[in-house]
Amino acid sequence: MILIVASNKDIASLNIKKQILNHYNFSETTESFQGNHVYTTEVSYGEVKLITLRDESVYAQDLMEFFPSPELVVFISRHSSISGTPTLSTHTPGNLGEASLGGIPRKVSVSPANAMREVLKSMMRLKEEMQLNYEVSYECTHHGPSLNAPAMFTELGSSPKQWKDLKAAKAVARATMEAVSKFGDFPAEAVIGIGGPHYNRKFTRMALEKNLAFGHMIPKYALPSTDLQVLKQCVERTLEHVEFAVLDWKGIKSEDKPKLVEMLNELGLSFRKIKH
Repeated sequence: MILIVASNKDIASLNIKKQILNHYNFSETTESFQGNHVYTTEVSYGEVKLITLRDESVYAQDLMEFFPSPELVVFISRHSSISGTPTLSTHTPGNLGEASLGGIPRKVSVSPANAMREVLKSMMRLKEEMQLNYEVSYECTHHGPSLNAPAMFTELGSSPKQWKDLKAAKAVARATMEAVSKFGDFPAEAVIGIGGPHYNRKFTRMALEKNLAFGHMIPKYALPSTDLQVLKQCVERTLEHVEFAVLDWKGIKSEDKPKLVEMLNELGLSFRKIKH
Protein backbone atom coordinates (compact mmCIF):
# COMPACT_ATOMS: atom_id res chain seq x y z
CA MET A 1 0.00 0.00 0.00
CA ILE A 2 1.17 3.51 -0.87
CA LEU A 3 0.24 6.34 1.46
CA ILE A 4 -0.22 9.96 0.37
CA VAL A 5 -0.30 12.27 3.38
CA ALA A 6 -1.78 15.77 3.56
CA SER A 7 -2.01 18.13 6.54
CA ASN A 8 -4.84 20.36 7.74
CA LYS A 9 -2.21 22.79 9.06
CA ASP A 10 -0.79 23.35 5.58
CA ILE A 11 -2.65 25.39 2.94
CA ALA A 12 -0.39 24.20 0.11
CA SER A 13 -0.92 20.59 1.17
CA LEU A 14 -4.69 21.03 1.14
CA ASN A 15 -4.55 22.63 -2.30
CA ILE A 16 -2.45 19.76 -3.68
CA LYS A 17 -4.85 17.27 -2.06
CA LYS A 18 -7.80 19.06 -3.69
CA GLN A 19 -6.15 18.78 -7.11
CA ILE A 20 -5.47 15.06 -6.60
CA LEU A 21 -9.08 14.39 -5.65
CA ASN A 22 -10.37 16.54 -8.52
CA HIS A 23 -8.28 14.90 -11.22
CA TYR A 24 -7.76 11.30 -10.12
CA ASN A 25 -10.20 8.50 -9.46
CA PHE A 26 -10.16 8.38 -5.66
CA SER A 27 -13.14 7.05 -3.71
CA GLU A 28 -14.11 8.11 -0.21
CA THR A 29 -13.96 5.11 2.16
CA THR A 30 -15.85 4.44 5.38
CA GLU A 31 -12.56 4.89 7.27
CA SER A 32 -11.45 8.07 8.99
CA PHE A 33 -8.06 9.10 10.36
CA GLN A 34 -7.63 11.83 12.95
CA GLY A 35 -11.18 12.93 12.21
CA ASN A 36 -10.60 13.24 8.45
CA HIS A 37 -11.93 11.17 5.54
CA VAL A 38 -9.69 8.51 4.00
CA TYR A 39 -9.69 8.14 0.21
CA THR A 40 -8.45 5.25 -1.90
CA THR A 41 -7.61 4.35 -5.49
CA GLU A 42 -5.76 1.63 -7.38
CA VAL A 43 -2.66 2.03 -9.54
CA SER A 44 -0.64 -0.64 -11.32
CA TYR A 45 1.47 -1.15 -8.17
CA GLY A 46 -1.57 -1.60 -5.91
CA GLU A 47 -3.69 0.37 -3.44
CA VAL A 48 -3.08 4.06 -2.75
CA LYS A 49 -4.59 5.71 0.33
CA LEU A 50 -4.87 9.47 0.81
CA ILE A 51 -5.07 10.60 4.43
CA THR A 52 -5.02 13.97 6.18
CA LEU A 53 -3.22 14.78 9.42
CA ARG A 54 -4.44 17.14 12.12
CA ASP A 55 -0.89 18.37 12.75
CA GLU A 56 2.07 19.36 10.58
CA SER A 57 3.57 16.55 8.47
CA VAL A 58 7.04 16.99 9.98
CA TYR A 59 5.66 15.74 13.31
CA ALA A 60 4.10 12.53 11.93
CA GLN A 61 6.66 10.34 13.68
CA ASP A 62 4.00 7.91 14.91
CA LEU A 63 2.40 7.46 11.47
CA MET A 64 3.47 3.83 11.11
CA GLU A 65 1.71 2.88 14.34
CA PHE A 66 -1.50 3.36 12.35
CA PHE A 67 -0.21 2.28 8.92
CA PRO A 68 2.46 -0.32 9.77
CA SER A 69 3.80 -1.44 6.40
CA PRO A 70 3.53 1.17 3.66
CA GLU A 71 5.67 0.52 0.60
CA LEU A 72 5.92 4.28 0.07
CA VAL A 73 4.85 7.40 1.99
CA VAL A 74 4.47 10.68 0.09
CA PHE A 75 3.91 13.87 2.07
CA ILE A 76 2.31 16.60 -0.07
CA SER A 77 3.47 19.81 1.52
CA ARG A 78 4.32 23.47 1.41
CA HIS A 79 7.91 24.54 1.01
CA SER A 80 9.22 27.59 2.86
CA SER A 81 12.33 29.65 2.23
CA ILE A 82 13.55 33.10 3.22
CA SER A 83 14.08 34.02 -0.43
CA GLY A 84 10.46 33.22 -1.33
CA THR A 85 11.58 31.84 -4.71
CA PRO A 86 8.71 30.00 -6.44
CA THR A 87 9.84 26.37 -6.22
CA LEU A 88 8.63 22.85 -6.89
CA SER A 89 10.81 20.43 -4.96
CA THR A 90 11.27 16.94 -3.55
CA HIS A 91 13.40 15.39 -0.83
CA THR A 92 13.61 12.59 1.72
CA PRO A 93 12.76 13.46 5.34
CA GLY A 94 15.05 12.70 8.25
CA ASN A 95 17.68 14.32 10.41
CA LEU A 96 21.39 14.23 9.62
CA GLY A 97 21.96 15.93 12.99
CA GLU A 98 19.68 17.27 15.69
CA ALA A 99 15.89 16.97 15.42
CA SER A 100 15.00 20.66 15.35
CA LEU A 101 11.84 20.13 13.28
CA GLY A 102 10.31 16.74 14.04
CA GLY A 103 11.69 13.26 13.66
CA ILE A 104 14.51 11.59 15.58
CA PRO A 105 18.05 13.00 15.98
CA ARG A 106 20.58 11.49 13.58
CA LYS A 107 18.03 9.22 11.93
CA VAL A 108 16.84 9.45 8.33
CA SER A 109 13.88 7.88 6.59
CA VAL A 110 14.40 5.34 3.82
CA SER A 111 14.98 7.25 0.58
CA PRO A 112 13.04 6.17 -2.54
CA ALA A 113 15.60 7.43 -5.05
CA ASN A 114 13.83 6.48 -8.28
CA ALA A 115 10.45 7.74 -7.05
CA MET A 116 12.00 11.12 -6.22
CA ARG A 117 13.66 11.24 -9.63
CA GLU A 118 10.29 10.55 -11.26
CA VAL A 119 8.76 13.44 -9.30
CA LEU A 120 11.62 15.72 -10.29
CA LYS A 121 11.34 14.82 -13.99
CA SER A 122 7.57 15.23 -13.94
CA MET A 123 7.81 18.60 -12.19
CA MET A 124 10.26 19.85 -14.81
CA ARG A 125 8.10 18.64 -17.69
CA LEU A 126 4.93 20.10 -16.17
CA LYS A 127 6.63 23.41 -15.41
CA GLU A 128 7.28 23.77 -19.13
CA GLU A 129 3.94 22.37 -20.31
CA MET A 130 1.96 24.57 -17.92
CA GLN A 131 4.24 27.61 -18.35
CA LEU A 132 4.94 27.92 -14.64
CA ASN A 133 7.54 30.46 -13.54
CA TYR A 134 8.96 28.13 -10.90
CA GLU A 135 12.33 26.58 -10.09
CA VAL A 136 12.44 22.78 -9.94
CA SER A 137 14.90 21.28 -7.49
CA TYR A 138 16.00 18.49 -5.24
CA GLU A 139 16.47 19.45 -1.61
CA CYS A 140 18.92 17.81 0.75
CA THR A 141 17.67 15.44 3.45
CA HIS A 142 16.18 17.43 6.32
CA HIS A 143 13.44 17.63 9.00
CA GLY A 144 11.09 14.99 10.34
CA PRO A 145 9.66 12.49 10.37
CA SER A 146 12.30 9.74 10.52
CA LEU A 147 10.39 6.72 9.23
CA ASN A 148 11.32 3.07 8.78
CA ALA A 149 9.74 3.16 5.33
CA PRO A 150 10.49 4.78 1.96
CA ALA A 151 9.34 8.38 2.35
CA MET A 152 9.52 11.60 0.37
CA PHE A 153 8.06 15.10 0.36
CA THR A 154 6.64 16.69 -2.80
CA GLU A 155 6.48 20.40 -2.17
CA LEU A 156 5.06 23.70 -3.39
CA GLY A 157 6.80 26.89 -2.32
CA SER A 158 8.18 29.07 -1.16
CA SER A 159 5.76 31.69 0.22
CA PRO A 160 2.00 32.07 0.86
CA LYS A 161 1.50 33.38 -2.68
CA GLN A 162 2.70 30.09 -4.16
CA TRP A 163 0.93 27.94 -1.56
CA LYS A 164 -2.36 29.35 -2.89
CA ASP A 165 -1.41 28.90 -6.56
CA LEU A 166 -3.87 26.22 -7.72
CA LYS A 167 -2.17 25.82 -11.08
CA ALA A 168 1.17 25.03 -9.43
CA ALA A 169 -0.63 22.82 -6.88
CA LYS A 170 -2.01 20.85 -9.82
CA ALA A 171 1.54 20.35 -11.13
CA VAL A 172 2.66 18.94 -7.77
CA ALA A 173 -0.44 16.73 -7.65
CA ARG A 174 0.24 15.37 -11.13
CA ALA A 175 3.95 14.81 -10.45
CA THR A 176 3.07 12.99 -7.23
CA MET A 177 0.56 10.71 -8.90
CA GLU A 178 2.85 10.00 -11.85
CA ALA A 179 5.58 8.86 -9.45
CA VAL A 180 3.11 6.83 -7.40
CA SER A 181 1.77 5.16 -10.55
CA LYS A 182 5.28 4.16 -11.63
CA PHE A 183 6.49 3.06 -8.19
CA GLY A 184 8.45 -0.18 -8.33
CA ASP A 185 10.01 0.74 -11.67
CA PHE A 186 13.69 1.46 -10.94
CA PRO A 187 15.29 2.44 -14.26
CA ALA A 188 18.10 4.62 -12.88
CA GLU A 189 21.16 3.87 -10.75
CA ALA A 190 20.74 5.01 -7.17
CA VAL A 191 23.44 7.31 -5.73
CA ILE A 192 23.89 9.59 -2.75
CA GLY A 193 24.93 13.21 -3.15
CA ILE A 194 27.40 14.98 -0.88
CA GLY A 195 28.40 18.65 -0.72
CA GLY A 196 27.15 21.91 -2.12
CA PRO A 197 24.12 23.96 -1.08
CA HIS A 198 20.76 22.82 0.26
CA TYR A 199 19.29 23.19 -3.24
CA ASN A 200 21.92 21.47 -5.32
CA ARG A 201 21.49 22.39 -8.99
CA LYS A 202 24.27 20.01 -10.03
CA PHE A 203 22.51 17.00 -8.51
CA THR A 204 19.18 18.16 -9.96
CA ARG A 205 20.68 18.56 -13.44
CA MET A 206 22.40 15.17 -13.29
CA ALA A 207 19.18 13.39 -12.34
CA LEU A 208 17.33 15.10 -15.20
CA GLU A 209 20.02 14.47 -17.81
CA LYS A 210 21.63 11.18 -16.77
CA ASN A 211 20.50 7.72 -15.67
CA LEU A 212 21.05 8.59 -12.00
CA ALA A 213 18.58 8.78 -9.12
CA PHE A 214 19.70 10.64 -6.01
CA GLY A 215 18.54 9.34 -2.65
CA HIS A 216 19.94 11.05 0.44
CA MET A 217 21.82 14.29 -0.13
CA ILE A 218 24.14 15.74 2.50
CA PRO A 219 24.81 19.48 2.08
CA LYS A 220 28.04 21.32 2.76
CA TYR A 221 26.72 22.81 6.01
CA ALA A 222 26.00 19.35 7.49
CA LEU A 223 29.36 17.76 6.70
CA PRO A 224 31.28 18.88 9.81
CA SER A 225 28.84 16.95 12.01
CA THR A 226 28.42 13.97 9.66
CA ASP A 227 30.20 10.91 11.02
CA LEU A 228 30.58 7.35 9.77
CA GLN A 229 27.36 6.20 11.42
CA VAL A 230 25.23 8.86 9.71
CA LEU A 231 26.93 8.36 6.35
CA LYS A 232 26.46 4.59 6.56
CA GLN A 233 22.80 5.14 7.42
CA CYS A 234 22.29 7.30 4.32
CA VAL A 235 23.67 4.47 2.19
CA GLU A 236 21.82 1.63 3.89
CA ARG A 237 18.55 3.54 4.28
CA THR A 238 18.08 3.97 0.54
CA LEU A 239 15.41 1.78 -1.04
CA GLU A 240 17.62 0.79 -3.96
CA HIS A 241 21.22 -0.37 -3.77
CA VAL A 242 23.48 2.69 -3.76
CA GLU A 243 26.02 2.32 -6.56
CA PHE A 244 28.32 5.22 -5.61
CA ALA A 245 28.49 8.68 -4.06
CA VAL A 246 28.50 11.86 -6.13
CA LEU A 247 30.69 14.55 -4.55
CA ASP A 248 30.13 18.22 -5.31
CA TRP A 249 33.86 18.66 -4.84
CA LYS A 250 33.97 22.45 -5.03
CA GLY A 251 31.03 22.55 -2.63
CA ILE A 252 32.95 20.80 0.15
CA LYS A 253 35.26 22.69 2.50
CA SER A 254 38.91 21.66 2.17
CA GLU A 255 39.07 20.71 5.86
CA ASP A 256 36.13 18.28 5.43
CA LYS A 257 37.48 16.46 2.37
CA PRO A 258 40.02 14.08 3.97
CA LYS A 259 37.57 12.84 6.60
CA LEU A 260 34.86 12.34 3.98
CA VAL A 261 37.10 10.35 1.65
CA GLU A 262 38.30 8.24 4.58
CA MET A 263 34.70 7.43 5.60
CA LEU A 264 33.70 6.52 2.04
CA ASN A 265 36.70 4.22 1.77
CA GLU A 266 35.82 2.61 5.09
CA LEU A 267 32.31 1.95 3.81
CA GLY A 268 33.74 0.54 0.58
CA LEU A 269 31.65 3.02 -1.42
CA SER A 270 33.19 4.39 -4.59
CA PHE A 271 32.73 8.05 -5.44
CA ARG A 272 32.85 10.43 -8.36
CA LYS A 273 33.83 14.08 -8.09
CA ILE A 274 31.90 16.68 -10.07
CA LYS A 275 33.25 20.20 -10.44
CA HIS A 276 30.84 21.87 -12.86
